[in-house]
Amino acid sequence: MAEKGRTSKAKKTVSSQFGVPKAPFSRELVFALDICERAGRIAMEFFGCCGDVASKADGSPVTIADKKCERLIREAINARYPDDGILGEEEGETAAKGQSGRRWIIDPIDGTYNYARGVPIFATLLALESEGEVVLGVVHNPAFADTFWAEKGSGAFKNGSRIHVSAIGSISESQFNFGSPARILAHGLWDGFEQIVFKTARQRGFGDYYGFALVFEGKAEAMLEVGVSPWDLAPMKILVEESGGRFTDLSGSDSIYTGSCLISNGHVHEQFLAYVRK
Repeated sequence: MAEKGRTSKAKKTVSSQFGVPKAPFSRELVFALDICERAGRIAMEFFGCCGDVASKADGSPVTIADKKCERLIREAINARYPDDGILGEEEGETAAKGQSGRRWIIDPIDGTYNYARGVPIFATLLALESEGEVVLGVVHNPAFADTFWAEKGSGAFKNGSRIHVSAIGSISESQFNFGSPARILAHGLWDGFEQIVFKTARQRGFGDYYGFALVFEGKAEAMLEVGVSPWDLAPMKILVEESGGRFTDLSGSDSIYTGSCLISNGHVHEQFLAYVRK
């Protein structure tokens, strides 16, 4: 069992399908990449042919693939790391059986609206939280065959290549990504949002994992999301930090549990945050 509060290092290499350079990775990262790839195969079995879409209590959609993917991941975690806790979108929280101080956070299909309508912008999200800190994150889109991952102190990667945020330092040169405008309006942020739209060079409402990924890769400078859950944000936090950027909620704290976030390349963060707070 891993030492409390840390991930154990193993002299293993991640499957070549992810294009990972030959170097030691933690057992937890090898596990997370493998189980996300397996979940992705399940998602693709139902993608484009799944008519069984139900509504949850909050009105959001859920498919059979969401449920099957989360069940697969949970069973794998329970078998490999039985002392760890689990927090998942579909099945809620399972308390840790031991004193590992760790919890896995699962979004089996981020972008279920897209998935249910045959739009290939969706992903399985998996993160590991240790003593309250996110130390590992994986984002896997099987439709695009793209996998992002990061581990504390080891950098951020896409399909085996190191990724970095951009060096742009002014809001006027920035591309700004955002999630649902309806949620932004409902949270009373419209005035600040409107000012950002007019101040930035380009604006795109990609939403879901993809809007975040463009910031990790240096293809956009900031991403705003509100009305979201910790499973939407956990891997995004470590990915942006390990790619050289910054994650905060709208109050400026680094919590994934307040329902909002702004990620950026770091250089423009305070500029964006100042407008959002208006």
